[in-house]
Parts: sequence; C-alpha cells; structure tokens
Amino acid sequence: MAENNLFSMLIWLGELTIASWILSYGAEHLSEKYGAKFVGRVLLSIATTLPEIAIVMYAAAKGSYGVAIGSGLGSNLLMMTLGLAIMLIIATTRLSKAPLKYIDVSTFKNDMLFLIFAAVISFVLFLDGYNYIDGFIFLGLFAGYIVLSLYEMRIENKEKVANTMNNNFNSADNANNNNKKLIIEKGIPYNNKKFLKAMGAFLIGAFGIVMGAEPFIHSLEGFSTDVGISAVILAVIISPIAGEMPEKISMMLLARKGAAGAAIAIANVLGSKILNNTLLLAVAVFAAMYSFGFYETIEITEILYYQIILVTIITIIAVLPMFRKKIGLRFGLILLFMYIASIFIQFLFPGSTH
Repeated sequence: MAENNLFSMLIWLGELTIASWILSYGAEHLSEKYGAKFVGRVLLSIATTLPEIAIVMYAAAKGSYGVAIGSGLGSNLLMMTLGLAIMLIIATTRLSKAPLKYIDVSTFKNDMLFLIFAAVISFVLFLDGYNYIDGFIFLGLFAGYIVLSLYEMRIENKEKVANTMNNNFNSADNANNNNKKLIIEKGIPYNNKKFLKAMGAFLIGAFGIVMGAEPFIHSLEGFSTDVGISAVILAVIISPIAGEMPEKISMMLLARKGAAGAAIAIANVLGSKILNNTLLLAVAVFAAMYSFGFYETIEITEILYYQIILVTIITIIAVLPMFRKKIGLRFGLILLFMYIASIFIQFLFPGSTH
C-alpha cells in the first residue's frame, strides 16, 4: 500500500513539475511585453505561486488544514533559504555568464519591509486561528502590494522617459527622438504570434497545475499515514519542491544573465513570498469557508505553531542582511546551511511523527 501511494505521489509530483515549467516559460516570455521588473514582482510571482494556491485550495477545501498551511510555510522556508542560496551561488561564481562580486538589492527596500510586515502579521493572526476577518485582511495586504508595485512601475517608466529625453535633448534628429519617446511610453512592439504562444503556455501550465494538485494531496496524505510521518512535515518539505519549481527554474536562468537577471530573480523571490503571506493564506481561509461555512476557523495545532515560529524567524533573518544593500556568495552559503538545519529541526518538533 505504501508503495502505491509513493508511486502515485511521485507521478503527480512529476506532473506538477512539468506543468509548473510550462507555466514559467509562458510567464517569462510575457515579461517581454509587460516589462521584466513588474512581471518579476507581480505576474511571475503570481504564476509561480499557482501550484501552492492550487494545493492549498484543495487541501483547505477538504479540511486538511495542516497540509494547506504547512505547504505555504514550506514554500517560504525553501525559497528564503535554499532558493536564494542557489541563486546567489550561481550569480557570483563561474556558473554565471557574467559573475558578480555581489548583488545590489537597494531598490527592493519596500519589498523587504512589506515581507517582514506580512510575515509577522500572519504569525500574530494565527495565534487564535484564521477566520473570515483574517482572510479579508490578507486579501487587503495583497491588494496593497499590487498597488505599490503598479505605483513604482509608473514612477520608473516616467524616469526612463525623462532620462531618454535629457540624453537626446541636443540631438538634431527630432524625428528619431520622438520615436524613442514613443517606444518608451508605449513599449516596444511585440510579436503577436510570440505573445499568443506565451499566453497559451501560461494557460496550459495553469490548467495542468489545477488538475494535478488534488490527486497529489490525496497521495501525500496516504503516504504519510503508511510510513507514520506527519502530513504537515511532508507538506513542508516535499510539496514546495513541486510548488516552487517554476520559481527555482526562473531564478537559475536569470542568475546566469548577470546583474539585471539577478535583480529580477530577487524581485520574484520577495514578491512570491509576500504573496504566500497574503494571497495564499486568504485562499486557504476562503476555501475553508466555502466548504465548511462562513464562520469556519483554521485552528492552530502544536506542530503548526512551531512551524510558523521557525519560518517567521528564518524569513526575518534572511531579509535583514539585505538592508545592507549588497548580498553575495558568503550570504548564500549561510542560507544553504540554514535550510539544512531547518530540515533537521522540523523532525524534532512535537507531532512530527505519529
């Protein structure tokens, strides 16, 4: 029986991984139309969070709250340690096409502050369980981050226009200057066939993720029962491997492209983890409400209590060094050690095994 559940879990894990890669391909190519930094922070972050959203939605709807919340916590833990570590190791070594001594993260101060704030809020609200009030709070925080991202994108576009106009102010080729201004304000013309291909990949990937999430949850819970390990532990460790696959692929590819690519990867990580602490939790609450009534509460358990403390602390520890404005290989190795240590720590929590 254990072999059947393990085989089924691996099959659906593979399906989620493939679907996530297709989704990532579509989202990355859509960035050519809508702008790299905005897509990294918002569109790509939402796209790479779709696996977690689907898994959390199905788990919460069937009352598996430990798996639902544990999956989100595991995603944050994985990417704020191992994910960032891999990206830094690639960007600052010969694995990159243009190795960097460090990565400048000074432009992401608002993202860092927002992530710490969202992580602390999600921890405090969970102490008495998540209910409909908390769901709307998380949804409001997510909307606030989207507004902030749109505002900063608008400011950056205005600065680009101003800089280009200043650089070309003394040029005699006025017609050429007007063309440059038009391109910056309205965007570089985008190939319609390429856009349709990217959008098609995005939709196919999203469909594959939604189809694979529910059977993955069933096999995950069945395997945990067979081997005597808490489903929460498996959700925290195994589920993020599938859920974060598009983000990990994107980060590795971007990190090899030098400073600009690394900056987009940082934006993607911070943006997606903010989504995990806002939109993802809102989805869990509303899915529970849909299945079990408006006043349903996701109660905190002993193991989830320790899990959320661990993830909140690691999130803060991982973000604080970024306020120095520069991070490099040494910080990446520290994050790698933090991930390995956190895996061992989780198996020491009460309730981690039956």
